[in-house]
Amino acid sequence: MMTINCKGQLINLSTPKVMGILNLTPDSFYDGGQYCNEKNIVDQVEKMLTEGATFIDLGAYSSRPGAAHITEEEELKRIIPVIKLLLNEFPEILISIDTFRSAVAKACVEIGAALINDISAGEMDSNMFKTIGEINVPYIIMHMQGTPQNMQNSPVYKDVTQDILHYFSEKIALARQQNINDLIIDPGFGFGKTVAHNYQLLNNLDLFTNTNLPILVGASRKSMIYTTLNTSPQNALNGTTIVNTLALHKGASILRVHDVKEAVECVTIINQL
Repeated sequence: MMTINCKGQLINLSTPKVMGILNLTPDSFYDGGQYCNEKNIVDQVEKMLTEGATFIDLGAYSSRPGAAHITEEEELKRIIPVIKLLLNEFPEILISIDTFRSAVAKACVEIGAALINDISAGEMDSNMFKTIGEINVPYIIMHMQGTPQNMQNSPVYKDVTQDILHYFSEKIALARQQNINDLIIDPGFGFGKTVAHNYQLLNNLDLFTNTNLPILVGASRKSMIYTTLNTSPQNALNGTTIVNTLALHKGASILRVHDVKEAVECVTIINQL
């Protein structure tokens, strides 16, 4: 059985779970600027929890291609009050923090966040692995080629699937050295990858189950979907549902999404197979 320990609660991932996205950034690619006051934040999180989200992923640093860099102070100023607000409103909530900074991760966990979601898998902060080992929370490591500022310039791989599997094998070994117990891997759809790379990864996603770790897939409304369909992020929900269904079929344990209800429906139907 595949489980992770969130604040003393064992979450069983043999049935896939859904992580709802809450962007606290003014410039996110899909919902930037929508959740900047308390009422909007609480209403959206309540909606996602009611629809079946197990985790809520808070991000205060936009990682869309070419996004502006913000300071650690600014990131903390955006995110800490929201964690307090949500824990006050929903005491049982499991909050994931989307950050690549160890100081932000530590500060958020100290006030009640349950897991850390790092787009750089420790590449952008050399203290991250050590910090996660000390604060002892589940840690999502994502593959990204480059940084959010340059990752889409011209990504190149010998073989995208094999390259990323190799990357994870090295990261898993490092994480184990730091006594990180609960690891989750995310192949990083859209992060330093062409559309073709993304679909090759999706097609080969079942190979990542060989790591014996839970796989998180975050493809919600991304360009791999909307450019293929010649549409916009706003009109990419149906495409997202298709990609999520394929990902579950190939072994994904967590879907990170903007639209919780539809993702939960994917899980429900796949579970019938």
